[in-house]
Amino acid sequence: MAELCEATDAAIIEGGGFGWIEPQGRVALQRHFRGVMLVPERELFVARLDAVVVGSAQLVRPPRNNEAQAFGATLTHAYIAPYARGHGLARLMIRRVEERAASLGHRVVNLDVRETQTTAIALFETLGYERWGTHPAYARVNGRTVAGHYYYKLLEPGRGRSTGKVMGR
Repeated sequence: MAELCEATDAAIIEGGGFGWIEPQGRVALQRHFRGVMLVPERELFVARLDAVVVGSAQLVRPPRNNEAQAFGATLTHAYIAPYARGHGLARLMIRRVEERAASLGHRVVNLDVRETQTTAIALFETLGYERWGTHPAYARVNGRTVAGHYYYKLLEPGRGRSTGKVMGR
């Protein structure tokens, strides 16, 4: 848990991966992650470098009362700590999230990201995520309003790979 909290604060300081702008400290982050693990619709994925946790992502499934959108899931809070980047961990972690989503029967993964997170945007687009919209007043960061982009990726049943044949495309 300590490694996860350290990696999270490092990512927050660098400006990516979470809605937080300021580092939260170990106690608040431990509470947060313990809460994440209690929510049945959320799964926490971690990335490791040399057996040390250096990043995480969450897969969020729709609640049971949302049958109309049960085919989709959301990738959220994905990040790799700045000191662990350049090893392909983000790509690998996102692929694992996609594979898990597909194995659960989801056919689409949705995500949103601040326009300031250009490295994440480039990665998502390289992995086949398609931007479908932009919210011009998505977030406030350091007193400035920034836009946010919305993405989706269609998944091949059971594999997590993108396909244009699913969902009538």
